[in-house]
Amino acid sequence: MTADAGTPARRGPGRPRDEDLDAQIIEATLGLIDAEDEVTVSRVVARSGVSRAALYRRWPSLTTLIAAALDVGRAVPPDIPTHGDLRESVFAAMFGDPASLSASGYSEVRFRQRIRLVMADRALQKAYWTSHVARRRVPMEKALRAGIARGILRADLDVDACFDAFAGAAYYQAVVRGDRFDDPVTRDRLRAAFDVVWRGMAT
Repeated sequence: MTADAGTPARRGPGRPRDEDLDAQIIEATLGLIDAEDEVTVSRVVARSGVSRAALYRRWPSLTTLIAAALDVGRAVPPDIPTHGDLRESVFAAMFGDPASLSASGYSEVRFRQRIRLVMADRALQKAYWTSHVARRRVPMEKALRAGIARGILRADLDVDACFDAFAGAAYYQAVVRGDRFDDPVTRDRLRAAFDVVWRGMAT
């Protein structure tokens, strides 16, 4: 990142957003990310054709802009069914679709760029977590709390830690092992890890 990362927004009160300009700025940022170029305000302005002032009106910092760009293509998952077999519903929501797991819902190139960028910049990592990642955990955390209410899961369960354990197993396959989620061996390993964690969660 550059010194531009901390530049404050200069957005006028009541000024409406132009969604077309928003899209131009995001597209330009993603173009730099996908090309593995350094993302700076000057490069985003040059690539997007949007003025520096217009960019500053839309994002309070370069960090929040990059976080928003990295989240393109991601969505908050739907609520998880909690009235049937909760164990299988949770597994399906977490690991059930290899296509959605592979590269976390967008291209593997962008996934790896996301990992590289957030690991190189703790402020970006925190911004991405706060603004985007944390909200995608809500459906899973709600399902686990429903399991506690039904008496399926332990009353003292730390649902936040449980989610981390599930997600950690998945990220380890992609980031550390370099395996693909559609590989049957990887699927079996994820199921085994899930079963170990679930046994510790269950009453």
